[in-house]
Amino acid sequence: MKILAACLLLLAAPVSAAGVKETTPMHATGTFDVKVKPQQPDNDDAKAAGLARLALDKKFHGALEGESHGEMLALGDGTTAGAYVAIETVSGRLDGREGSFGLVHRALMRDGKPEQWSILVVPGSGTGGLAGIDGELTITIANGVHSYDLSYTLPAAAPQAAR
Repeated sequence: MKILAACLLLLAAPVSAAGVKETTPMHATGTFDVKVKPQQPDNDDAKAAGLARLALDKKFHGALEGESHGEMLALGDGTTAGAYVAIETVSGRLDGREGSFGLVHRALMRDGKPEQWSILVVPGSGTGGLAGIDGELTITIANGVHSYDLSYTLPAAAPQAAR
């Protein structure tokens, strides 16, 4: 049954004349501004967990022009040791295609250095011109400037209808 479900998913994917799923490998870079706002736990279990809860508000510049909103949960001192997870929804224009997609983050911090930091596009989260997006984002922070590097794929754009 699982094999049948997998085959049906493959049949529903966009394919070229040769029968191969069409994607275009892309690379987008730029900077972003971020505002992080502490939030209060909203229930007794959240209070008992002792996690920091933060709202995220970002503005992206460069190959990705847009904004994102999300939430982060963190544990640790935030400077030398700890961990965080976050989910955000990005909306805007990516290399000329408009839409939105989700990102999921996770990282550890040990001795003030990030470890196992991953930020992935949430499968199936793309909308509009970004439907079908897949990829990974990396963040660099240098001299107070936040930069992103998004490696991604998108299904080939449908040809425009003749007028």
